[in-house]
Amino acid sequence: MADSTETEHRRLSILKHLERSSEFTSNASILIDVVRGVGIASSDAQIRGALAWLDEQELIEMTDHGHVVIATATVRGAEVARGLVQHPGVKRPTARR
Repeated sequence: MADSTETEHRRLSILKHLERSSEFTSNASILIDVVRGVGIASSDAQIRGALAWLDEQELIEMTDHGHVVIATATVRGAEVARGLVQHPGVKRPTARR
């Protein structure tokens, strides 16, 4: 089954935020606010699912401390966020003007 457009946008939004963050790192709580802030309705479960998928794809490294989940973009994840490479299941960023 193909990923939905919303799911692909959610994954890209996460990667873009991580790519811009200090040390390419953020926590899941902040990522929920970031994704919602760009107009993608997302539950805690959807964000955790997106993070788990991105981790499986080696686009992030995820650390689950139980009470907080930390995500760090990998080099490949940062490249996807910038549009330097494509990855199936992640929306390709639009060209910057």
